Amino acid sequence: MVSALALAFYMAKTTEAEEVFVPVLNIKRSELPLRGDNIFFLQKVHIPETFLIFRDEIDLHTLHQAGQLSLILVDHHVLPKGDAVLEEAVTEVLDHRPIEQKHCPPCHVSVELVGSCATLVTERILQGAPEILDRQTAALLHGTIILDCVNMDLKIGKATPKDKTYVEKLEALFPDLPKRSDIFDSLQKAKFDVSGLTTEQMLRKDQKVIYRQGTKVAISAIYMDLEAFLQRSDLLTDLHAFCQAHGCDVLVAMTIFFNAHNEPVRQLAIFCPHEALRMMICGVLERSDSPCLKLTPVPSTHPHLQAYLQGNTQVSRKKLLPLLQEALSAYFDSSTVSPGQPETAGVSREQVDKEADRAGNSLTPALSQDEEDPPLPPTPMNSLVDECPLDQGLPKLSAEAVFEKCSQISLSQSTAASLSKK
Repeated sequence: MVSALALAFYMAKTTEAEEVFVPVLNIKRSELPLRGDNIFFLQKVHIPETFLIFRDEIDLHTLHQAGQLSLILVDHHVLPKGDAVLEEAVTEVLDHRPIEQKHCPPCHVSVELVGSCATLVTERILQGAPEILDRQTAALLHGTIILDCVNMDLKIGKATPKDKTYVEKLEALFPDLPKRSDIFDSLQKAKFDVSGLTTEQMLRKDQKVIYRQGTKVAISAIYMDLEAFLQRSDLLTDLHAFCQAHGCDVLVAMTIFFNAHNEPVRQLAIFCPHEALRMMICGVLERSDSPCLKLTPVPSTHPHLQAYLQGNTQVSRKKLLPLLQEALSAYFDSSTVSPGQPETAGVSREQVDKEADRAGNSLTPALSQDEEDPPLPPTPMNSLVDECPLDQGLPKLSAEAVFEKCSQISLSQSTAASLSKK
């Protein structure tokens, strides 16, 4: 969002042609509450939400048909399927991830594998017309680079020399910019704050989807304690409504948070009205030894829901996906009953255990398949999600990767302290 706002500002200030430059934020306005860091940051730099234009508020297709549209793709280079016809209107791409040659529009492409696309926008402004840069725009770019590059932490390794250079240039031009640690901490806190979200919004905020023979499994990251999540009012009604609205047969929630001792905690909840399918999935997860989740069942009063404490906090959702795919395979191998029937009585517990053991010991990597056209655009890689497009370039960094890294650092520090005492 910041890259689009800042680049449009630069283009409007430096282009003499009678063109109107409009930063379009590639989500619906109703989805903005899911981007807590964006809301916080825009408020902090005094940009009202009413000034923003979202994807559902501008008819790009009509503009294109009238020959009045030119598109610049910033911080991404692949149009969603519904906008594929707009590819011929794309005049430039400014991105910071490896190009997907089969999907990239045939136009001028500027790509550099830096930690933040905001770095490339900053570079263009400072090289092209540094005199137009005001403090508000500088603050937006500065904070975004710091968040994307995890406060320029060398141990994380996200920031490149160019990211570092342009953060320092912005700080030199505007010495009163907030301290790096202050802006990073506040943005990071806002990013993972779900206190104001509905259950439906929590589940959609950071979600993956896999399919098998028409059966759909949604896997959501929930940034709060599972006990607190399960105590939300009308939870069961909300879970049923979510599955019905999004066509899900199974909903898996993985909670991620740090406890009072700053120790990482992961928990799992599997919601599925179809008993045999739920039993199969739970059996595979409980028996898996590659990876071993070290699950401890948690009592739940909610029907159709099984909850667990996850002892192995290194198993993220990405590592859980192959297990879920294998559980679906085992289920369809053991039963010909459609998952659309809520309670399946034709599968015994012994058969579930047998198929679960088979599935848990025959994992096949890379079986996950994301939705072709998800309800939300893919979260930008600089929002720290799983399966970052920079997997083939810069080191992977997702919300869960940061979580795991902090866990490893905490563990190593504890070990070092213990050894020093000895």
